[in-house]
Amino acid sequence: MTLTEAHGPAKTAERRAGRRWPGWVAVAVWAAGIAAAFAVGWYLRRAGLATEDPLPPLHARARGWPPPVRRLLPAAAVAALAVAALPALAARLPWRALPPAAWAASAAWTVALAACDGWDALARPLDAPTEYPAGLAQLRPDPSAWLRTFTERLGGYTTHVRGHPPLPMLVLWALEKAGLGGTGWAAALIVAAGTSAAAAIAVTVRCLAGERAARAAVPFLALAPLAVWIATAMDAFFLAVGAWGTALLALAARGARRRALVPAAAGGLLLGCLPYLSYGLLPLFAVPLAVVVLGRPRLRVLAAAGVALAVVPAAFTLLGFWWPDGVRATLDTYLVSRGSAQRSYAYFLFANLAVLGLLTGPAVAHALPRTLAELCRGALWRGVLGRGARARSAAPAAAVAALAGAALIGVLVLDASGVTRGEVERIWVPFAAWLTAAAAVDRPRVRAWLAAQAVTALAVQALVLSPW
Repeated sequence: MTLTEAHGPAKTAERRAGRRWPGWVAVAVWAAGIAAAFAVGWYLRRAGLATEDPLPPLHARARGWPPPVRRLLPAAAVAALAVAALPALAARLPWRALPPAAWAASAAWTVALAACDGWDALARPLDAPTEYPAGLAQLRPDPSAWLRTFTERLGGYTTHVRGHPPLPMLVLWALEKAGLGGTGWAAALIVAAGTSAAAAIAVTVRCLAGERAARAAVPFLALAPLAVWIATAMDAFFLAVGAWGTALLALAARGARRRALVPAAAGGLLLGCLPYLSYGLLPLFAVPLAVVVLGRPRLRVLAAAGVALAVVPAAFTLLGFWWPDGVRATLDTYLVSRGSAQRSYAYFLFANLAVLGLLTGPAVAHALPRTLAELCRGALWRGVLGRGARARSAAPAAAVAALAGAALIGVLVLDASGVTRGEVERIWVPFAAWLTAAAAVDRPRVRAWLAAQAVTALAVQALVLSPW
């Protein structure tokens, strides 16, 4: 039985037959779009019109042929086990055990994919001279002075430090001060945090769309192709902060009056970190905004979340970092660089969306027509925004579609801005994870589509050598 199943079997069969072809058309468009993005990228590079990337639209290069099939066998075994077991576990486990199980499955899948290149591949991306850890030497002597002068001295920092606000560096510095220094511990934090987002998104879906919808989403959240880039890009940590902030806000929206204030404040505090982790995370606020619209929390809950939301911006301002100045300085360094700013806007405008398709997989593409239909036909406004818990539970597919649609809106806004010309395989991670929940909307052949998701990730891992 699916999220949008009608009460009568005849109606169910009729609806499924009518919905089948749009999904397959979407999958065909998904495959054609990805192929076109790589073909055009190859042509632009051959004509001397592309910069930096050996394999546009990815910031990566192609592996040698034949691909390392033998090294992929452990990951393929993990995928086979997950395809066989996750649907049954998602249906039968007590709810308390399901989010931790989703986290564990996502972590196993992510680590198995990364370990295809050896265990050191988990930490190797952070050893690059362009990454955050390379800039810790400039922060260690005086963190407060480093923060006060961050904007003025931006040009002297490593590539990723220049392109982001100061909070990611402060997180790594705090980890080091706690005795967990080195890229190994940093990689462990990133992978553990990033994979926990599967649990956070499942909790959010349950709060807004019901337990049945959350159980349907868990296998797709745990076995998403974006796991290829969760190990090891700092953007996976950004994903976790946004996902748990949103989950806590959703829990507060449905909680009792007194008990709701604590998760509301905790959620607001985490969400307030997002602009200070990456300037590109501002459009991600569309997702917690959707939670507020769908969950309709009480005024005191909104007040607690709002006050907590202001804590991190206020702290950074008092400590000497003014966020608008950081945006301006980062944009200046971006425009004068001979790197990503020189890439073709027109090409990456559509190629970035093809990369999003790689992260989310064919199951999400197949569900996209139904997801859009749930938003467009008015079920959202009649059901989710109706009065009372009965009205909210009447449109679970619409609630899931709203979360995925909010993430997609964030992607489209960021894509159109032109500041994401390539390297989006990591930038899209905090957005793409929410889109994978859409695969739960009316999904009768769960294992077949899970297998398609796993094959997509394995193919990327086999053919592409990414710096993350």
